[in-house]
Amino acid sequence: MTTVPTFTAHNGFALPAIGLGTYALNGDAGADAVTGGLEAGYRLIDTAFNYENEGSVGRGVAASDVDRSEIIVTTKLPGRHHPSAKARTSIEESRSRLGLEATDLHLIHWPNPSQDEYVQAWAALVDAQARGVVRQIGVSNFLPEHLERIERETGVRPVVNQIEVHPYFPQEEQLAYHREHGILTEAWSPLGRAKELLDEAVIHEVAAAHGVTPAQTVLAWHVARGTVSIPKASSREHQVANLTAAEIVLGDAEVAAITALGRPDGRLFDADPRTHEES
Repeated sequence: MTTVPTFTAHNGFALPAIGLGTYALNGDAGADAVTGGLEAGYRLIDTAFNYENEGSVGRGVAASDVDRSEIIVTTKLPGRHHPSAKARTSIEESRSRLGLEATDLHLIHWPNPSQDEYVQAWAALVDAQARGVVRQIGVSNFLPEHLERIERETGVRPVVNQIEVHPYFPQEEQLAYHREHGILTEAWSPLGRAKELLDEAVIHEVAAAHGVTPAQTVLAWHVARGTVSIPKASSREHQVANLTAAEIVLGDAEVAAITALGRPDGRLFDADPRTHEES
């Protein structure tokens, strides 16, 4: 089985370098994909209330022979549930849908700063952790200003910030901020605009040098930068190929060459956390 390195947060919580994304993995097929991923060696599974597949993810976990203590199930609180009472109920609903005694890692999906309710949502997660409903708490798509505010107002620092990271949008400043504060970076859409990105000459050159695929090369780039990636894959072949990327070691020059693909307009869509609103 593939040896997957782990990265550790300020409180000692650790995540494997590559997890399984589940966006659009729904129904029985989604449950089967989760079970298959666990059998292939994944120990981090990522979902969200808004993916509408927490039930399938939970069934996939339950059907696996992997010991529950080895699995980290992540879900996310949606923007429409930020107010305190709604957040508490939403957190408990996610636990019920997943069929788990507690969610292992619960994130706020987006800060939605124009609503100015994300501190309430964070306080609800802090309370849920104290009650044992969730084990670890974090955020997604938060900027340093948002991170600093929730810690200032609650005294609790997130263990994870899941953000958009890929070679077209490498987020060097944000990653440096996370490292300084012991916050783990998770990358959503780690392959970015996959077709375009995987056709880049530098990606092919590095892939050829290591005898691996372009997709594996990009995932190895994430590992080299200390970023947890959560690529989605439903087939066992792709799941295994993605996970195997954790063992590929890129040189500093190779990492720098891929990072140089970054663009000022590298975001996948209009998803600036200062303005983006998620319902």
